[in-house]
Amino acid sequence: MIHVEKLSKSYGSLVALDSISFSVEKGDILGFVGPNGAGKTTTMRVLTTFLPPTAGIVRVGGFDVLEEPHSVKTIVGYLPETPPLYPELTIGRYLRFVGELRQIDNVRSKVGQVMELVGLKGEENRII
Repeated sequence: MIHVEKLSKSYGSLVALDSISFSVEKGDILGFVGPNGAGKTTTMRVLTTFLPPTAGIVRVGGFDVLEEPHSVKTIVGYLPETPPLYPELTIGRYLRFVGELRQIDNVRSKVGQVMELVGLKGEENRII
């Protein structure tokens, strides 16, 4: 399901990830534990295609994060501690925008269903 081999990520001279390797199979549960600066967030950002790796092989669901980022994004959901929001958008417009980026069919209908499911029906035009 997730295959990471010799993954490295550098920001100039700062090495955030130094040749890490691990695999997660279907049904496995993995937790990232470590102090601030250990590379947990950087690893997640690479796995979810928000950051490209400097070196190494990263596959999620059989898809390479560099060569097939859209395919990875269709099977992975990631909510970072501080989500990237556009504060000028309404809740409904933001959800439609994200759905359109992910090429979700019938996005307007599905946004309405989700808004109702999470108790936000009627709040679509509220600014984030």
